[in-house]
Amino acid sequence: MRCTLRKTGLPQIFKGGRNYIWLMSGRSHLCYTVFALFILMVLVAGCTSTGVGDVSYHNGSFWVNITSPSGPADAYVQVTVHRIKDLHQTEVAFFGTPVTLVQGENVISVPGEIAPGNYKIYVYVIQNNERRTAVIRDIVV
Repeated sequence: MRCTLRKTGLPQIFKGGRNYIWLMSGRSHLCYTVFALFILMVLVAGCTSTGVGDVSYHNGSFWVNITSPSGPADAYVQVTVHRIKDLHQTEVAFFGTPVTLVQGENVISVPGEIAPGNYKIYVYVIQNNERRTAVIRDIVV
């Protein structure tokens, strides 16, 4: 089967009665299968990264929910605190702790004292000297 271009820019295979024959051939099924596998891979790709869930503060510590897709992994959790006051944001504290993440849900405690107020919390998960995840959360203490 030859595929040539005409003045319209469309391949000749898509013109006329041969369309039906091409669609019912094994080639089209292979194309659809490859396309479906590609779409599936794109949809599943986001499920393989470390994720940060809720962040809360009580008893002098930040409590961070982290979901890890793999087995035990050493990481460092960094919490940067920015105070929100009068439409201005000012960095007031920086806390961190080394952790070992297990597969699934992890609840990490990062010790650090902050005064009552409105804050933006920047949470970073660092593994092998690379930032794996970064999120920003708003909290009120």
